Amino acid sequence: MPRWESDAQGRLERAALELFEDQGFERTTVAQIARTAGLTERSFYRYFPDKREVLFAGNELETHLVARTEAAGPGLRPVEAVLAALGSADEILPSREFLLRRAAVIAANPALAERDLIKLADIARALAPALERRGVEPGAARFVVDVAIAVSRRATSRWVSEPGTTLAELVARTAEELYAAVTPPPSPG
Repeated sequence: MPRWESDAQGRLERAALELFEDQGFERTTVAQIARTAGLTERSFYRYFPDKREVLFAGNELETHLVARTEAAGPGLRPVEAVLAALGSADEILPSREFLLRRAAVIAANPALAERDLIKLADIARALAPALERRGVEPGAARFVVDVAIAVSRRATSRWVSEPGTTLAELVARTAEELYAAVTPPPSPG
């Protein structure tokens, strides 16, 4: 098992997902994941603190979203800045197929579903200060982030199952649905 082989983290993530699908999360061990990836248990623990984290590793998405929110054009409203950032997430996300498989594994295990929500909350906690640095009041920043994440979750679930569309298109479409739902109807003339 050569230690120098490239993409050890990716191999561990793919091996874990495959094993979780085949035999379930609870019955899969770290040793099995490492062995399937052609690595040692020690190598596994260099990348992940436990087997649950193999599906939630890294802060690349959070870092990407914060940077995009902060870099958004000054003329954008706060919600537009966050939605633009969220719409660009497909630039760094794994493939749709991997995300669909990962979602099925998470949905089948309450502990993983809970961890998924915690990861989303961590992202929200990081995005609110990004809006504050753009001059948005803290309470308003958190409210905007919560709304934008709800839009993004709906758009992302569509994106993984609708090939041929970009995440940005679906975020924009979902935001329009939200705006239509909360905009008062025109008054009778």
